[in-house]
Amino acid sequence: MTASRRRSIGICPWTAAALAALTAVLAACAGGAASARPNIVLILTDDQGYGDAGVHGNDAIRTPHLDRFAREGIEMTRFYVSPVCAPTRASLMTGRYYYRSGVIHTSRGGAKMHGGEVTIAERLRSAGYRTAIFGKWHLGDNYPMRPMDQGFEESLVHKAGGINQNPNPETNDYFDDVILRNGGPVESQGYCTDVFFDAAVAFAESEDPRPFFIYLPTNAPHTPLRVAEEYWRPYVDQGLDETTAKVYGMVENIDDNLGRLLAALENGGRRENTLIVFLSDNGPQQARYTAGLRGRKSMVYEGGIRALSFWQWPSRWNNPKREPPIAAHIDVAPTLLAAAGAPPEGPAFDGANLLPLLDGAADLPERKLFFQCHRGLTPMLYRNAAVVTQRYKLAMNPETFGEEAWTFDTPPPPALYDLAKDPGEQRDVADAHPAIVAELQSAYEAWFADARAGRGFTPGVIHLGSEAENPVLLSRYQDSTYVDGKPTTWSVFIERAGRYRFEVRAEHTPAEEMRLSIDGNESAQPLSPGAAQAEFELPAGPARIDVWVQAKGKPRMLTTDNSREGNVTVRYLGR
Repeated sequence: MTASRRRSIGICPWTAAALAALTAVLAACAGGAASARPNIVLILTDDQGYGDAGVHGNDAIRTPHLDRFAREGIEMTRFYVSPVCAPTRASLMTGRYYYRSGVIHTSRGGAKMHGGEVTIAERLRSAGYRTAIFGKWHLGDNYPMRPMDQGFEESLVHKAGGINQNPNPETNDYFDDVILRNGGPVESQGYCTDVFFDAAVAFAESEDPRPFFIYLPTNAPHTPLRVAEEYWRPYVDQGLDETTAKVYGMVENIDDNLGRLLAALENGGRRENTLIVFLSDNGPQQARYTAGLRGRKSMVYEGGIRALSFWQWPSRWNNPKREPPIAAHIDVAPTLLAAAGAPPEGPAFDGANLLPLLDGAADLPERKLFFQCHRGLTPMLYRNAAVVTQRYKLAMNPETFGEEAWTFDTPPPPALYDLAKDPGEQRDVADAHPAIVAELQSAYEAWFADARAGRGFTPGVIHLGSEAENPVLLSRYQDSTYVDGKPTTWSVFIERAGRYRFEVRAEHTPAEEMRLSIDGNESAQPLSPGAAQAEFELPAGPARIDVWVQAKGKPRMLTTDNSREGNVTVRYLGR
């Protein structure tokens, strides 16, 4: 790779000697000398399917570093995630099913994890680790849901589900993007995946004596499919279509960066005592090689929810092996915390500690794993859902993710697949095993009720008037509540009563007055020609707000796509 593609912004070094000494003492108090506990690197790729690796029989793709990493480590051969990305990320961070955390799906108000959730970063930081995230967060872009609010000391991330998506700058295209460092915008230099791996290497090489936790969730190979031509052109030359070629090029770039990160850890003497986990977040978005698995992203077929899962900890695990027990995203947090010797304080995990299994000391007990996700902010029974056991899968309406897909007055009967004999899910055996169908459906219904009991499927809430974030950018597409496919209100908590200035992005909307709705009560302010900002008095407390501009006496114009039109900046001005 050329040098121009490898430049990135740097990471501020830890500069205070006194702070370093203090944190070393705290680390020792939290559970032993820092050097006795592993560093942890958790890598999560975006839309890299189970078949997007040479080690899974893909002869077209070039992933030599990942293939070697898989062969020399431990592979969880049946590792499951959610069918789309934000739910997977919520479960990884909390060890809990995503529905409990307020995450429902990926946008339109459905990807906001409650700030009260306790993340693995918070738990590890309390145990004396230094913590960082480099890449895609996708669990809330505003206080109190940002990475910096949820336990990460260092963060270099983009907003929303894609680096180019609303509310990120329209100019972002994977190269030289504007991203956020510890909450503030910075101009990166180079290709996004290189930038995030560069930051991870720099963080790992810090002289800070504390062990580190690096969460490295790339936004590649998610669309738009952008990578240097030197990566994708050879795949076209060998006969692949351009879409697949660009996906494979993006994955090959990830592979190069993985090799570079492993080399940096080795050269710094940190590789032996670093626990490294490489995962993917869901199945492939486009049709391509899936190693024989049915379906892809958004579906609860195996091709949508079975993921890459490779683990290495050289000082502890030195025998390569393949582990067939089912495992899932909810297991990662309890496993990493156990490896770090960190007390599991906070809400109870849904996941299991895999450490005894990975150590070869014990097997996992029989269990059931549950998966569901679809558009809309009200999860519905039996819609795009599945129950997975060691042998069977009960699949309920597995292709009903989209908003317009659910059209049944009476849902069709579920399908049962014997994954031990039919991993490609080609033969529905429900009629032959009615008792198993009834058992798994009953277990799913109990899980659904239990997941709803906590927060009632209510997404996280954006705070206004907080000293932690002022002003606040409200994204119409990403964060407002959608009803019947249209954005309506934002759920907010107003920390301080007083005057707030609202500025609406309205390049293409006639703006003569600004209207504010609070819990259905509307007020209006006239606008000066060419202006789209006005001040309103807000009461403290929870509220549903909507803000827009329009021409007097004319119907409201409302965008429903990924346009930045209609985004609102809110600044607390005081009492």
